[in-house]
Amino acid sequence: MKLHATAEPGGSVPAVSFAGTDKPPYWDAAVAHLLKRDRILKKLIPLHPEVHLATQGEPFVTLARAIIGQQISTKAADAAWERCLAACGRRVTAGVVGKLGLAGLREAGLSQRKAEYLLDLAAHFQQRLVHPDQWTEMDDEAVIAELTAIRGIGRWTADMFLIFNLRRPDILPLDDPGLLRAISLHYFSGEPVSRFEAREVAQAWKPWCTVATWYLWKSL
Repeated sequence: MKLHATAEPGGSVPAVSFAGTDKPPYWDAAVAHLLKRDRILKKLIPLHPEVHLATQGEPFVTLARAIIGQQISTKAADAAWERCLAACGRRVTAGVVGKLGLAGLREAGLSQRKAEYLLDLAAHFQQRLVHPDQWTEMDDEAVIAELTAIRGIGRWTADMFLIFNLRRPDILPLDDPGLLRAISLHYFSGEPVSRFEAREVAQAWKPWCTVATWYLWKSL
């Protein structure tokens, strides 16, 4: 799965064509709950059988790729990531990015702002200002607080990280226009939907908002 933060906050619909054998342990229970509690998801979920949220690898790589992909198309994000990979010797780590420095990242084609964001991300990892080895044990808001202290990472990117990397079961990304668009389409006959209205709809999904969100993205 490739997480492209096509805007911050917001973006379009994240790439959600996941499959694989590492199904989250809560997935089947969540699906059973949603089929019972939500009439819309009862129709949508059977349209996407045998697919589920898959994990995404190293936290630093996930976040670096999210920053690089901000506010550009998926195609442009892929090309920018390939240039970054090449500049890093095919291994993107905090140490390698730090050694490249601003000049090296700019030579790889990154904008001044994105290069600065990547260096701040690398510094947070190198100086242990974030604790990725503890994130699996920390609650959602504690992880989000660490992530949003990094330049270039807002609430939307943090929510996407919790969904796609940590695979937290109950994330409701209200800053995501794709989710709001899907709720508008399926629950409000296409009428604009507020964050309050979206949150009200999602009450029936708890504690499995991540899974409901995933199927609504798939519906788009």
